[in-house]
Amino acid sequence: MKKIFVFLALFCCFVALPVYAIDLGAGLVADTAEKAGYENVNDISLAENVGYMIRLLLSFVGTIFLVLMVYAGYLWMTARGDEGKVDKAMDIIKAAIIGLIITVGAYSITAFVVPKIVARSAASSNASQTPQLNP
Repeated sequence: MKKIFVFLALFCCFVALPVYAIDLGAGLVADTAEKAGYENVNDISLAENVGYMIRLLLSFVGTIFLVLMVYAGYLWMTARGDEGKVDKAMDIIKAAIIGLIITVGAYSITAFVVPKIVARSAASSNASQTPQLNP
């Protein structure tokens, strides 16, 4: 019973809940765009959707990392000298840290290297498409 209560308490602490904040003028921008003649002001590009999904996935991975670290810490603290439980807790901590490093590394490559490659390929394609003037 105690384990179920602890699990439910931790689960409720880490569940993302919507935040109801004050609207400080978000509707004003849409009204202004509509008066200026822009009909679809809520268009979202594919890149923005992919970015949103990546942020959502990274948030989920961060939450899993935190839960694993708390579980491993709890397991270690309640081991009471049992080497098997301590080793299991240390293995969970090591695996969680390795997973976090791999995830952050993959995000870093995606966020820093890919835009440079895209910019370079776009620059080379623009250079090849510019017309050459013959004097």
